[in-house]
Amino acid sequence: MARTRLQALGLSVLNRISGSAWPDRTGIRSPMERIIYWGSREGFRLSSTTLRHFQNRSGPRARLSSAPQPELFDLSLDDEQQQITNMLQKFAENQLRPVAHAADEAGRFPDQLRNAAGELGLVHYAVSDVYGGVASIASSQTQALIAETLAHGDFSLTAALLAPVSVANALTRWGSAEQQARYLPEFVSEEKPLQSTMAVMEPGALFNPFKLSTTASRSGNHYRINGQKTLVLAARTAELFLVAAQTPDGPGLFLIEGGQKGLQWKPAPAMGLKAGETADLFLKDVTVSTSARLGDDAFSWSTFLDYGSLAWCAMATGCAQAVLDYSIPYCNERHAFGEPISHRQGVAFLIAQMAIEVESMRLMTWRATSRADQGTDFHREAYLARMFCAEKAMWIGTQGVQLLGGHGFTKEHPVERWYRDLRSIAVLWGGQHL
Repeated sequence: MARTRLQALGLSVLNRISGSAWPDRTGIRSPMERIIYWGSREGFRLSSTTLRHFQNRSGPRARLSSAPQPELFDLSLDDEQQQITNMLQKFAENQLRPVAHAADEAGRFPDQLRNAAGELGLVHYAVSDVYGGVASIASSQTQALIAETLAHGDFSLTAALLAPVSVANALTRWGSAEQQARYLPEFVSEEKPLQSTMAVMEPGALFNPFKLSTTASRSGNHYRINGQKTLVLAARTAELFLVAAQTPDGPGLFLIEGGQKGLQWKPAPAMGLKAGETADLFLKDVTVSTSARLGDDAFSWSTFLDYGSLAWCAMATGCAQAVLDYSIPYCNERHAFGEPISHRQGVAFLIAQMAIEVESMRLMTWRATSRADQGTDFHREAYLARMFCAEKAMWIGTQGVQLLGGHGFTKEHPVERWYRDLRSIAVLWGGQHL
């Protein structure tokens, strides 16, 4: 309440300043407005996530059935997937790509872009039709296509856009009936879709997701959670956090609503993912009910990580394709010694190898998501895809910078931004500990 009153007071003062002439005469209008604005924004870091009131509802436990296994091996997209891809290609080209540079420079996700993306209904593919979504069968492959297509526009913006989708997926797969009824309808709300994010990574070298430093100790019907998370996407606007913590019986996931006592965050800009607004999340004696823990005896922490790996693989594939698609016309148009540099064997062979690696990343990701949707074990395929994509994504980003020469080192071209973003694949979700 005190922070709310402080913000209201700041806005009141700001309104009075805007209608007065004396700040202009003394030359202090801009400094004063900046001070009041930043002070108000600091307050929102703790209180903005308390605005949503979650209702206790009753409903069935909705689980998605496995996709039917095709009789023939076929990599072509079905009609629905093709329509989704065509729509998102236009969105990535017309909405994401034009604002990506400014968002990276500002380290801020454009709010108007979130509104535009909300109209696409991306999260509906993660929510069962029982709770207002459009999902009736497991659709990891379709969601991989969505992630890949959007990341072709920009990797960092896509990562932030899909943060709520990731939480909705986890709730759909492992949430209890009470958890699904409480949260899933909020994700597909026409008035204001729920903003949420995951918090798994922790600071420190060689992070191992199977040995978390964040702890959840049980006392009666509650858990007390303590620790620190890092590289949390879109924490600024999140109203619900899915937090990983170590319990006596292994790593677990906990649904923590924004604004709870002991829950704080601060911006933590990284080398890449700048438009994703990465942040550190601090949990000090955050108390939640035992009903806030996600998953039952069927929950698998390893499977949870595998799904996360495939999401990053899909985005890496889309961004790597963007690097390739940008490098080819550049090399055709860039002349040296009287001819395009693409006429040089070294350049032509390098581009061909990049194309081979991008297609390999795509096929390995699709194979793993296909097995996941069919309900068969996909841990091996997810692990191989993650290792391959982590290596080749960085290699493709590096070669893109090399092909552009000096231009690859400047912000005049987007390749340097994609290079920074692609390096995150080898770091996030615990690197090789999958």
